[in-house]
Amino acid sequence: MASSPCGGGNFDCGLEIQTRSVEQTLIPLVSQITTLINHKDKLKKTEKTLRAIQRVGQAVSVAVGRFVAVGEAIAAENEDLKDEMGLACFEARRAGTAIAQLTDVSSLEQCEGDGRSTVFSDRTGMVKAARMLLSSVTKVLVLADCIVIKQIISSRNKVLVTLEQLERVSTFQEFVQIFSQFGNEMVEFAHLTGDRQNDLKDEKKRARMAAARAVLEKCTMMLLTASKTCLRHPDCESARINKEAVFQRMRLALEQVIEIVTDTRSGGEAKALPVSIYAGIKDFKVKVEGLRDSLYCVSCEAVAAQLEALMEKTEDFTDSAYTSHEQRETIIQLCQITRQETKQLINTWRHAQLLKAKEATDEMELSILKTCQSVGDLRRELHRVAVGRATELLKLHSDHLVLQALKASGGDGNLEAVADYAGTLTEHKEQLVETCRLLCHISGTEPLEITCIHAEETFRVIGPQIISAAQTLALHPTSKIAKENLDVFCEAWESQLCDMAILLKEINDVFEGRRGALIKPLSHKHLKTVKAAKLDAEEQTTIAKLGLELCLLTSDVDSEVERWDEQDHEMVRLCQIISSMCGFIFQVLSDQGLQLCHILHSLSTQLLDEDRILILSETEKLSAACQQLQVCAKTPVQGKSAIFQKVDSSIQNTKGILTVVVYLLPICNKLIRKCKSERSCLASPQHWREKQQSTTVSEETLNGFGVKSLEHK
Repeated sequence: MASSPCGGGNFDCGLEIQTRSVEQTLIPLVSQITTLINHKDKLKKTEKTLRAIQRVGQAVSVAVGRFVAVGEAIAAENEDLKDEMGLACFEARRAGTAIAQLTDVSSLEQCEGDGRSTVFSDRTGMVKAARMLLSSVTKVLVLADCIVIKQIISSRNKVLVTLEQLERVSTFQEFVQIFSQFGNEMVEFAHLTGDRQNDLKDEKKRARMAAARAVLEKCTMMLLTASKTCLRHPDCESARINKEAVFQRMRLALEQVIEIVTDTRSGGEAKALPVSIYAGIKDFKVKVEGLRDSLYCVSCEAVAAQLEALMEKTEDFTDSAYTSHEQRETIIQLCQITRQETKQLINTWRHAQLLKAKEATDEMELSILKTCQSVGDLRRELHRVAVGRATELLKLHSDHLVLQALKASGGDGNLEAVADYAGTLTEHKEQLVETCRLLCHISGTEPLEITCIHAEETFRVIGPQIISAAQTLALHPTSKIAKENLDVFCEAWESQLCDMAILLKEINDVFEGRRGALIKPLSHKHLKTVKAAKLDAEEQTTIAKLGLELCLLTSDVDSEVERWDEQDHEMVRLCQIISSMCGFIFQVLSDQGLQLCHILHSLSTQLLDEDRILILSETEKLSAACQQLQVCAKTPVQGKSAIFQKVDSSIQNTKGILTVVVYLLPICNKLIRKCKSERSCLASPQHWREKQQSTTVSEETLNGFGVKSLEHK
């Protein structure tokens, strides 16, 4: 168990502190108590010193009192922790009172005269009170942290229940309703887990949490399109397979989050990362260099066995079909040199032990240097091979030709061509999976190893999902939702390639001894390559929440549109365009929104006063949001803060447009039906269409904002 952050360890509380917030809360308290305990025994007891000691003691006591009041309130609200929390609060209050009494030295002569203990006369009592205070306060904090964990588990359970409901829906209307609830629950879960991720002390846990949350974020959009495709084509086997894979991956990610926050696994065993070559070399060098301090701390056999285990792992490189003959020969040669140098080291080491030497001999020192140098040369060569392979693959896949071919073949209904390109994609997937495994070996840190494992798993899973989505489109080439579904999975593949480029840079930074800021290049040829500033957790959560809310609003629009009797009505057409465009190009969205305003104005002239006022009021809101979106889209910005504000403002305006559209659709549908039945006063959709001027969108307009889709924010 880890101890509290209490300097030299005199105040080990016996509780494991897993979060930064608990640790940071304890640091000021530790500092104040340390000041009280570590005073000099022969300290000159001036009036100034006495007042300072008393102020510190009183400050500790007051702070503990406030702290305990909060702890008792938490205990009252959580029955299952009430007794344990209550006891910890009682002990903390008692310890705080004891410290206040021991530091009440304003009248030291009177204290010494009546025999009362003080911090000067009873150092043991002060240490005992400090131990009790730190232990009880830490326990209160850890128990409060348990409540946070319970909130995350409860949130996960709600998501799982709704996920099961989504998997069983049979109608689009039911799906939209449940998905809205699911979206809200996922936003809550994202908030809780995002805060937890940033609060975790352990870098490995933070990396694992980031990987699991990334899966959930991307799978939410996949779940939406895969489920809609399955509902639209219920008898399609490939659509069913595609959907089931998404649900399964989400469940695994949810389970991983709970394993991290509870520090347990469903099977009861801790999952250890496979030892990478980098970690093996690092540990091997520590043991070898440790021989300088002690010739007897480890056995010769243990070092030899560790080296052979290390050499065995290099077979991932030498056995690869993608490793060139020259690279394979170089690695084998460096392994042989390392074996020879280690063997020589063991010989000199045993000789020194026979001589009963107390420290490494000169001959042994030379062998240590040569062994470390040879294993370092091996590490550099493996790094060069893995990074070179990854760089070549990223360059090879930068044009996404196979994905484009799959989309085209699926759209043409050409199952044979889809099968051919699926074979090519499968080969690319295997190359990327193996490359991620090699990068894991040389990544340099455990968090980067976890990121490599996440990348490997992502390519392994998304490859088959792209193929099943392409097969579905080939079977239903006119299906818009099947095409949208394939686009979503292809974008996830492209996104993972971008993430792999970032990962590659991070690995190089570690290897070269620097850790730079993350740079994420956009892979789309019509965009300029820019540096993407790394958003903090709150900003990421804000954008993710807004993005999910947009997805829900587009589903609401689709649902309302399906209720219209006249599917060819001009208003239906424009609302569908707005819904489909909102995730892609803001400028086009605003143009279509303003065109819808003209339609609404035309409608208002045929309505009575009350209805006309309502339509005009909503039209003004829609027009204002569209104009603000146009201005924002055309305004160039630089820097992380400005970019975040622009994206946030654009999404907020887009959300405002969709909110008005969702509100107006049922109202306009009702008004049109009413007027047609009672007065037949509304013109035909064709007549409305002829009254409107067509809107031409230039290439400059399309490139105005510089983003491909909402997901890339």
